[in-house]
Amino acid sequence: MSQKLEVLKKVLNRTRREVARVIIGQDAVVDMALVAIFSGQHALIEGVPGVAKTLLVRTLAHVLGCEFARIQFTPDLMPADITGTNVFNLKENAFALVKGPVFTTFLLADEINRAPAKTQSALLQAMQERAVTIDRQTHDLNPNFTVFATQNPVEYQGTYPLPEAQKDRFMLKINMEPPDRDQEVDLARRMLGTSAPEAVLESGEVKPVLGVDVLTKVKSYLPEVLVSEELTAYIVDIVRRSRRHPSVMVGAGPRASQALLLASRTLAAIRERDFVTPDDIKAMAPAVMGHRLILQPEFEVEGLGIDEVIQEILQALPVPR
Repeated sequence: MSQKLEVLKKVLNRTRREVARVIIGQDAVVDMALVAIFSGQHALIEGVPGVAKTLLVRTLAHVLGCEFARIQFTPDLMPADITGTNVFNLKENAFALVKGPVFTTFLLADEINRAPAKTQSALLQAMQERAVTIDRQTHDLNPNFTVFATQNPVEYQGTYPLPEAQKDRFMLKINMEPPDRDQEVDLARRMLGTSAPEAVLESGEVKPVLGVDVLTKVKSYLPEVLVSEELTAYIVDIVRRSRRHPSVMVGAGPRASQALLLASRTLAAIRERDFVTPDDIKAMAPAVMGHRLILQPEFEVEGLGIDEVIQEILQALPVPR
């Protein structure tokens, strides 16, 4: 393993250890979030209230030495509330830019589906180009700018579902489930003392592993992870197969192939390998493709799930040797 990959491995391990001091029973979720961050992409997080979605992103920002901002999406939220606006300064006799919360490194778009499409679209340019246009002037964002958007999976009344084009901008969808019983008992016990997760984060016990400039450098080491030509073709075949599956009305597009390739490479690094295996691809396929597929209505009525369809696709394709 090269020296660069050794550095990347140490950074990922230290990050996971520090985050685990705050986030209990969500190791797989933390790994998925790190996949999005180190791949330079964005993530959609779905989970019921109280499973630490906001705390997860705050902790990751702290551990990676990055700025954090949160936007609570509501029906009356305006695009300018996200991007910022130019305000006339009487003292200077000129307009000055008042930057919105999008000028950060890690942005938590909380309950993104509660705002109408016009407001949701204010994030599109930022997510794709890492830039924001305000009054016809384009302002660059941090190169590590990452959006974590949350949704509540059980409360859709009065919400505005994300358009397919915007969902496709998210590399993966992370499903956050409540911890198991023992972990939840441990969490409840910690709330009675001084070791509650929020208190641990605020106390300074959790140490930053990186700074934002170092994060950029470490992310540049990922191309050292080898992806064979056969596995690249395998990824493309998985995505293309989703467009021809009889139960799928809308399959995944080429951006899904790119996302699955990058996600598998980052997961291999998290698993301390310098090469991607078919198991990495299979592990990332549901998270990368699940939010991109739309099933035929008759199959949905019969109770077929998207995860089942993805597993059928994976089982039908021969695995490269």
